[in-house]
Amino acid sequence: MKEFQDKNYWALILGGSSGLGLATAKKLANQGMNICIIHRNLRAQEEEITLEFESIKAENVKFKSYNVDAFKIEKREQIISELKDLLGTKGKIRTLVHSVAKGNLKPMISNNKLTLKNDDFSLTINAMAISLYDWTQAVFENKLFAEDSRIISFTSEGNTKAWQNYAAVSAAKVTLEAITRNIALEFAPFGIRANCIQAGVTDTASLRMIPGSEQIKAHSLMRNPFKRLTQPEDVANAVYLLCKDEASWINGCIIPVDGGEHIS
Repeated sequence: MKEFQDKNYWALILGGSSGLGLATAKKLANQGMNICIIHRNLRAQEEEITLEFESIKAENVKFKSYNVDAFKIEKREQIISELKDLLGTKGKIRTLVHSVAKGNLKPMISNNKLTLKNDDFSLTINAMAISLYDWTQAVFENKLFAEDSRIISFTSEGNTKAWQNYAAVSAAKVTLEAITRNIALEFAPFGIRANCIQAGVTDTASLRMIPGSEQIKAHSLMRNPFKRLTQPEDVANAVYLLCKDEASWINGCIIPVDGGEHIS
């Protein structure tokens, strides 16, 4: 029996066309949860993404995707309106997953590259942190959350460690964690739990965009107790565990899912 079979539960995944978000969508669909993915991708990537989405549909769940800018207010309002019709009176959002990777990876100082400016910080923090609150608020105000619902977002060790070119993203991760804690506190009376998963170094498209990512991977392989990188499926499994009824008392946490990488 699949965990969420016939419960009319939906997962709304922001950034679910690759990496941690896609792995999470596949895992939850495999357990009977209906899936709505909001992503932003180029036309050139369409064929590959369509194949991935077909594998989700093959799990016999309801599926909807939007290739739009999730940070535009009018797009968010349009999607929420359509979701109300799609979910009907019985469907509810059990899980909101924030897997957004949209930020600036510029250095603070450079002789030959563009350096970080105030706008770069604003764009990155808005996309990778504040958007979690915007979507939480929109889903909540439209009464789409289940009576017991889970909000899960992804942070990284860059929340406490300084990496070259990572300043804006690091600031966003810290903001994301702070917002998560307050959602966990203020939305708890309405049956909403919120947690961040601190994923270990994972070989995703977003990691490969970070200058020096090969060195980051090599360093992680050396210090990880299991001598391997974190896989998207490792993180997706943890999301699934947090979605189970038995995880209802886990709230306001930053949870490392890295095989123990953070301890050494």
